[in-house]
Amino acid sequence: MIDTDREELCAAPAVPSGMAPDVVGYAWARDTIGEAGASVYRLHGKPGAPDLYLKHGRDAVADAITEEMARLRWLAGRLPVPRLVRFDCTADEAWLLTTAIPGRTAYQVLASDPAGRPAVVDALAAFLRRMHAIPVEACPFTGDHAHRLAIARARIDAGLVDVDDFDEERRGWTAEAVWNELKDLLPLAPDPVVAHGDFSLDNLIVEGHAVVGCIDVGRAGIADRYQDLAILWNCLHEFGPAMQRRLFRAYGIASPDRRKLQFHLMLDELF
Repeated sequence: MIDTDREELCAAPAVPSGMAPDVVGYAWARDTIGEAGASVYRLHGKPGAPDLYLKHGRDAVADAITEEMARLRWLAGRLPVPRLVRFDCTADEAWLLTTAIPGRTAYQVLASDPAGRPAVVDALAAFLRRMHAIPVEACPFTGDHAHRLAIARARIDAGLVDVDDFDEERRGWTAEAVWNELKDLLPLAPDPVVAHGDFSLDNLIVEGHAVVGCIDVGRAGIADRYQDLAILWNCLHEFGPAMQRRLFRAYGIASPDRRKLQFHLMLDELF
């Protein structure tokens, strides 16, 4: 079945010869929602076979896909993430084929089940606590704000920031204005955890009222816990302040750090 709000039927794209046997017999649908620059396809409809996802990109996007592959390998066994089926790359292209996690996105569940929202928010907070409990000493990846600030500065200088996609409170701002505001919020006391990096409602898969997995883990690494909390809190704005407050209660924070929230939301604008 095709979700016409999120994807469209398409012909199979060219894939490396070594990947061709893995994708034979599938129907293809291209994702129309994602903003990460990669081409994302859902492979479905093959009798007796699970759905798959393929990500493909060139140049900097290929680098990001390669980083996601490495994180998927590391997270396997630690969190429910897609299983890596095959990865292939050239000097300037990358293809990442993974299994699909059955279920709907947290956004889809929250939008369609108002009565179930408190239970879903509690489950999101519990899943986030689970991820943040992974020992940082075991994690080989970094995603802290110093690392991300350096990338953000490079993106600003290269003209890659989409200012038309800023949140409403920063509508009309320039990328440089966001940069100056977030720099004024430094320094921040570090509170490092293993963070997802883009803990948004579209990257969390839910069955019933339980979180059964997360996707798009290419930014996972050691970072302040508010990297994840800020993005999820911001996503929940659409469902009302009660759900935003519930997130922090369920996570175990009585008084959210507003300075860190604002810093990480503004930093995310630059990606």
